[in-house]
Amino acid sequence: MQIHHYSVRTNDMEAVRRFFCDVAELEPGDRPPFQFPGYWLYDVASNHPVVHVIGIDGDLSDDTGAFDHLAFDGDGERFDAIAEKIESLPYPHETRIVPGRGLRQIFVTGPHGIKVELNFPPGD
Repeated sequence: MQIHHYSVRTNDMEAVRRFFCDVAELEPGDRPPFQFPGYWLYDVASNHPVVHVIGIDGDLSDDTGAFDHLAFDGDGERFDAIAEKIESLPYPHETRIVPGRGLRQIFVTGPHGIKVELNFPPGD
């Protein structure tokens, strides 16, 4: 099984859209005409909507409940460019290397405490 998509409920759709587009390089795309506002954010390479943003009214806590993070695999050749881009964005972030594996990770926190993990194969 693979993750098909993840849905995020928010009272600030533009901030959440911007976060995922900035950090995970997703793009808004085709979405059915639901009775509620939202975005489907697509992975450009696969043309698959991986994050569904659902607009809600009212107050929304910064607590994401049981949700901890959403992980994306990145192109190892683009690690430096992505890391530099993340550094220029206004989101808190940290970089890690998985012990014994060399997997490079960037964790970025966005609106409502949403965390995104970007994984890149070991560098040369």
